[in-house]
Parts: sequence; structure tokens; C-alpha cells
Amino acid sequence: MHVLVLGGTTEARELAGALHPVPGLRVTSSLAGRVAAPRLPAGEVRIGGFGGPEGMARWIRDNAVDAVIDATHPFAETISFNAAEAAATAHVPLLALRRPGWVPGAGDDWREVGSLAQAARAVAGAGRVFLTTGRMGLAAFAGVDDAHFLVRSVDAPEPPFPPHMEVLLDRGPFTLEGERELLARHRIDVLVTKDSGATATAPKLTAAREAGIPVVVVRRPPTPAGVPVAASVAEAADWLQARSEGVSG
Repeated sequence: MHVLVLGGTTEARELAGALHPVPGLRVTSSLAGRVAAPRLPAGEVRIGGFGGPEGMARWIRDNAVDAVIDATHPFAETISFNAAEAAATAHVPLLALRRPGWVPGAGDDWREVGSLAQAARAVAGAGRVFLTTGRMGLAAFAGVDDAHFLVRSVDAPEPPFPPHMEVLLDRGPFTLEGERELLARHRIDVLVTKDSGATATAPKLTAAREAGIPVVVVRRPPTPAGVPVAASVAEAADWLQARSEGVSG
């Protein structure tokens, strides 16, 4: 059985690591190639786009893929919808692996918004903004000229981006002590983040709560209609095992 894992996330690497040793199972992980030095998963790896849903469907057929698991970032909306269309075209089962989202707790001051554009409007004139939404979405904040942004990303961003900006190149996981120090040292007034749900980046939320800093949280886009969702690597592995038994039977 050949499974295509669309990934780049921690969960995608963990899933590939769990599936790779299984006898009779071939695992190919597909990475978008947006990070200069990605952490490679176990098994076969392809890097780069497919050329839209038609190209992905063609790749699935040409490489005799039996199942697809979309383990991309919760905000990788385009690839998720492409995967749904490609899987339907190629007549293979598709599962979305989505880590649970964050839930506000006592003392949190969260302001939920539906998009990066709404987040940009929410922080206009807000002072010093810690922006942790990734370098690919900086264009949404390019027009905000009355706030200073501290932007944290794995790779250096490219324009367009905010006129008043400092870049911090770093990769998680991050510690609570480190996030506390960062917020204090940069005199942060507001934090902006996507609801990625990752434990590796969650300490910033605790640090913001402790410091009384409001958090603008961008809600996740919906999963494509009709696509089943697993909340953990174990659930995804169980789903694939059921598919494998169906193929072998």
C-alpha cells in the first residue's frame, strides 16, 4: 500500500516515522518547499508543488497512491482544498490530520478575527506588536504604518511587509521562560497569532496571559466538506490501517 502524506508539520513527521517501519507500507511525504532547510521525515520525500489539483491527481495515479493524508498546517487552506479535489478525481480516500485548536483559559484576553486582514485592522495604532503569523502573511500588515512589529519566522521575510518592523529568525519549540523574557525585553503591547494549536508555540499565550497582554487570534479556515478529520497521529494511523485491510482484503 502506498500512502501520500502532505506535510511539513510536526504531526506529518511523526506520522511518517510511525508508518515507515510498517511492512508492506510505502510512505511518501510531500513538502511545499517554502522553508529553506526543512526537517525531513522518514521514508520517501518529494519537495515542491504539484501544479494544482489536476497535477496532484495525476501524481497520485502515476505513483499508484492508495490513500492520502493531509497533515499540512491548519492554515494551508489552498493545498487542503486541492487535496480534496485531487483525491476525489483519483478516487482515493483522503483524511485530514488536524491538531486540536487552542482554547482560551481564565485570565486570557483573546480577540478572535476571521482573517489576517482583520488582524491588521485590529492592531492599527496598537503600539508594539509581536507578530507570529508566519512570513507568508506579512503582506496583510504592509499598510499598517502606525505600529511597530516584531516578526518571528523561520526564514527571512520578503516584501511587502510593514514599514516599521524588526525580524527575529527562530524556530520552535519555545519555552515559557524565553517567551516571558521576549515580551518584556521588546515591551510588547499586543500579540498576534494564528490558531495553529501547536504545543511548541503555545508558551507565548501563557506568557501573554501572565503579562496582561491582549492576543489577536486568527481563526482557522474550515476543513473541506466531506473530508474526515483525525485529531492525532494515532487516529490517523488507525484510519490508514483500516484502509490497508480493505486494500489487502
